[in-house]
Amino acid sequence: MTHPALTLLSEEERLFRASVSAYARERVAPAVSRMDHDAAMDAELIQGLFELGVMGVEVPAAYGGAEASFFTAILAVEAMAEVDPSVAVLIDVQNTLVNNALVRWCTEEQKARYLPRMSQQWVGSYALSEAGSGSDAFALATRAEQRGDTWVLNGRKLWITNGGESSLFIVLANADPSKGYKGITAFLVERDTPGFSVGKKEDKLGIRASSTAELILEDCRVPASNVLGEVGKGYKIAIETLNEGRIGIGAQMVGLAQGAFDYAMKYMLERRQFGKPIADFQGLQFQYARAAMDIEAARLMVYNAARLKDAGQDFVKEAAMAKLFASEVAERVASHCVEFVGGVGFTKEYPLEKFYRDAKIGKIYEGTSNMQLGTIAKLLQSQYAG
Repeated sequence: MTHPALTLLSEEERLFRASVSAYARERVAPAVSRMDHDAAMDAELIQGLFELGVMGVEVPAAYGGAEASFFTAILAVEAMAEVDPSVAVLIDVQNTLVNNALVRWCTEEQKARYLPRMSQQWVGSYALSEAGSGSDAFALATRAEQRGDTWVLNGRKLWITNGGESSLFIVLANADPSKGYKGITAFLVERDTPGFSVGKKEDKLGIRASSTAELILEDCRVPASNVLGEVGKGYKIAIETLNEGRIGIGAQMVGLAQGAFDYAMKYMLERRQFGKPIADFQGLQFQYARAAMDIEAARLMVYNAARLKDAGQDFVKEAAMAKLFASEVAERVASHCVEFVGGVGFTKEYPLEKFYRDAKIGKIYEGTSNMQLGTIAKLLQSQYAG
């Protein structure tokens, strides 16, 4: 099925999205239920994502990447989320957070060392959150102390997506607490770095195949050459990267809503009651018409934010709006879709209960709904005051 907004894509964008969609339906779909039950990502599927070219979308071709646009990465996340939001968020974090930061802030030597691996074999994680640092993102307790040509990191990170699979972690730590957020520095930490370990893996409500783990840094020794960007400028990397990451979460939520909706519509057209398809009953018609409208609006908001980013225009407000609205739509539509199909929608034999569980995280990670509203309000004040 072709959704209206997709007809406006370039031929290259359509082909790329179609390849992701085909992989999702042929290779990922058969494994979704098992991965959800086991709370584990299929390693062969991850390797398939690298072979498909979706793990290094914006990485230059010279480093083995696809050298495509940010918008193209968003299309990949959306297409995958129609089948499994867990796999979609792995693609999302890899591209919109990790690779995006590496391409922008790595030195030439760092690019040569890491980008080919990130495009071809390594999964990456973005490690900012801590027990006392969630919405207050810069209240970091993790410390970094320079000792000669080495930095020693101590602390714990929580809620780190891809933590179970990643080989490279962008770790944010404060190198000078006296300077507040201006002491925050980003470090490139490889999985086998002495003093670094992956701790508890969270047992979650939804997106269960996507690992969410604790990271433990105990006198973790990182070469000075592995500072990402400048010492004390990690806050800038964090802010700008998260602004872009919100668009990725918006795409995940749009794909999730569309996947649930597609399944429910097919069911309603086939299921008959009182001599006709239940899709013919006006009580349902008004509900699924509104759901389709909401999904389309969310998709256009996400696409617009991604296009603005690619065009070098201001996009922070639009990204916050897209993430907020898409996450609300996903939760609402997934809930309705469970109801549309009745009792079977509440069982694990059908995919709708999983879409419903997967949707809840959309309002929480990469900035809660209240944080998005606060961002939008501040930018509106600035816009109208100016």
